[in-house]
Amino acid sequence: MSMKRNQNIHRNYLAIGLIGCGLLFVSHATLWGHPQIPGADPGVPLALLGATVHPIVGPSIEQATILIEKGRITAVGQDVRIPENARRIDLTGKQVYPGLFDAHTNLGLLEINSVKATLDETEIGDVNPQVRAQAAFNPDSEHIPVTRSSGVLLALTAPAGELLSGRSAVMQLDGWTWEDMTLRGDIALHLNWPNMTPNYDWLVERSSKEQLDQRDKRLQVLRETFAKAESYRVARRVNPQGHAVDLRWEAMIPVLEGKTPVMIDAVDILEIQAAVTFADTWKLKLIIVGGYDAGDCLELLRQRDIPVVITGVHRLPQRRSDDYDLAYRLPAVLQEAGVRFCISSAGRFGASNVRNLAANAGMAAAFGLPRDEALKSITLYPAQICGVADRVGSITVGKDATLIVTDGDPLETVTHVRAAFIQGRPVDLNDRHKTLSEKYLEKYRRLRNAP
Repeated sequence: MSMKRNQNIHRNYLAIGLIGCGLLFVSHATLWGHPQIPGADPGVPLALLGATVHPIVGPSIEQATILIEKGRITAVGQDVRIPENARRIDLTGKQVYPGLFDAHTNLGLLEINSVKATLDETEIGDVNPQVRAQAAFNPDSEHIPVTRSSGVLLALTAPAGELLSGRSAVMQLDGWTWEDMTLRGDIALHLNWPNMTPNYDWLVERSSKEQLDQRDKRLQVLRETFAKAESYRVARRVNPQGHAVDLRWEAMIPVLEGKTPVMIDAVDILEIQAAVTFADTWKLKLIIVGGYDAGDCLELLRQRDIPVVITGVHRLPQRRSDDYDLAYRLPAVLQEAGVRFCISSAGRFGASNVRNLAANAGMAAAFGLPRDEALKSITLYPAQICGVADRVGSITVGKDATLIVTDGDPLETVTHVRAAFIQGRPVDLNDRHKTLSEKYLEKYRRLRNAP
């Protein structure tokens, strides 16, 4: 599924290490394709010294120390006792934030949109609740290093499909295998809600009646699917040994019991309202994905405490009558109304766009969302919505040491990520973009120096 490099091509390996200031330094030597070796456990405690630490759940701490032991944060503050065997890394003048978290992607399941052989996000058939996204995750995807370089260290990878597409997983963006990279699997069951109104675009070949008939058929399939799953759940509970196991319906049991949420992709107001009604009927734990018209359903969402994963702030208006900045303002509207939300990069370009997650949050901040809320929308809030806030999302004692070191505010495009740690392991920040940049800079340096 990933792009395989020609193994016969000579490679010059880029030297990367922790130097003086403790930052990952990329040499300006030849960059002809780095092997992207996953980070290794340092084997000793790490002490990150002198940076301004932004815990997200509290005020920033200047000249702070973060102590990392066995991949976890064991102390944060200005007066931290450092073990004698600790490796000290001076980060004076730098900023430390939790690793950024994109709550809805197809990262690892898709490589090149136009090449079918690299697409592994969709299974055949309408109903596939048994599908597990992490099992198809490609740890060698070229998108992963590029995404890490932008500070995104965590992503919810979700399958796609017709109706019930499968279950998502929170993936850490460094590791040898998908097992290494899975922070937690079976996060949510993903459901693509049918379009409730006909599409009148001239490119759509089907008539309005045909579209509505198809909608009704899909809704009937959904009702029948959940009814069958409920019957199976009851039968298994009554006689677990005497009933044959069906993996599809087994995957539905924690959903029907309210243990696993359903992420329903619903965009306009009718889809959101229909999805909420469906969830109420089956007593499902609901998360709305997309939510373009969520601003018109504020009371409905707030009363039921239904969170919204906003799929992309950088987008055009959906209707000619919409304000140009409706999508830009949506996070601020939800925050002011008390609706839980987070910001995702999901949209037209899929995995290749996850690197722009911080820019989406920055745009929301420019259009009314308080800066601290914008940071939470791509760190703490996605962790809470995805059920992994006990592990990631803030710089807190006891959580994983999944952190980024920057030279400024991550919401600003001029900021660079200078170092990153996933569960305390230093992460390689080289990527294909940097490799190609250095390659062609070298080309023009040679041209300038040519006789």
